Amino acid sequence: MLVIDGHLDLAMNALDLNRDLTRSVFVIRKQEVGMPEKGRANGTVAFPEMRKGEVGVCLATLIARVRMGDIRNPYRSPEMSYASAQGQLTYYRVLEEQGHVRIVRDWETLEAHVQEWQEPTHERARLGFILSMEGADAVMYRRQLHRWWDDGLRVLSLSHYGSNVYAHGTGTRGGLTRRGRELLEEMHSLGVILDVSHLSDESFWEALDCFDGRVLASHNNCRALVPGDRQFSDEQVQALIERKAVIGVALDAWMLYPGWVKGKTSNTVVSLEAVADQIGHIWKLAGDSLNIAVGSDLDGGFGREQSPYDLDSIASLQKIPHLLRKRGFGEEHIENIMFRNWLRLFREAWT
Repeated sequence: MLVIDGHLDLAMNALDLNRDLTRSVFVIRKQEVGMPEKGRANGTVAFPEMRKGEVGVCLATLIARVRMGDIRNPYRSPEMSYASAQGQLTYYRVLEEQGHVRIVRDWETLEAHVQEWQEPTHERARLGFILSMEGADAVMYRRQLHRWWDDGLRVLSLSHYGSNVYAHGTGTRGGLTRRGRELLEEMHSLGVILDVSHLSDESFWEALDCFDGRVLASHNNCRALVPGDRQFSDEQVQALIERKAVIGVALDAWMLYPGWVKGKTSNTVVSLEAVADQIGHIWKLAGDSLNIAVGSDLDGGFGREQSPYDLDSIASLQKIPHLLRKRGFGEEHIENIMFRNWLRLFREAWT
């Protein structure tokens, strides 16, 4: 079954971790044996495994977070962030020139791309990338967003962990800044979709109040199942349902298991059943399957050690339909969750 993944940090993994994503994850793991950094020799995402798992489309991120005054952070200024994100963009463009991927900018391209992936010869098709920026640090000023739009950026979140010049994010309290509100105005005028993932509660509600464009949550789970401000409350999920948003359920184990302690808790306590639990909770709030999708965030700063134990690579996303069938989900609803809901959102946003 075709899969559209709402969140993959592909350029970050390639450029920051020196991973050749055209090679299999098993080759990359062997190359990283003995490396002490988190996630090394445990990667789950590379292009061969995406093809095996029929992940024909994803939201591929640009991410370069600014932390002014923190010498440990590689980007201490907006200029450095912008330059790094442009480098990630160049990586995606080179992949497109080489025939590995297709950067998707409009509905006509996406529709034709999905049709190609539904042909019997889809294993030779390109991977489709919709460009998404995680945290708007690399947008130096509101008018620069026009340049990013011309570069192919179609989805943007305001903040990541901590706060920036636009909004407060995960782990902080506070709302939007004046510049954040201005950037939302520019996003609406261009048609850039707002990703509300990682926003603090205050920034989340303010963003929904002042932004009239399309909204999505690329990779977020439910606070009712796993407490913490990284997850959405039921009230937030209901608000997104009312906005006809789509919520991509994430596979990071600490977002699936209450009380997870990073670096200590073993992933043996988390299976893909926890992903089905998250899907089921959103279904319960919505009353149907139209707001639920996959936003795996696999290899988003972690590997197998912080993923469900029964996931070996991104190809294991194909286990999710089976788990949903066991819970009584019909095929139409499973297709909605695995790819059709993302398709519908982009069709409505782009036509």
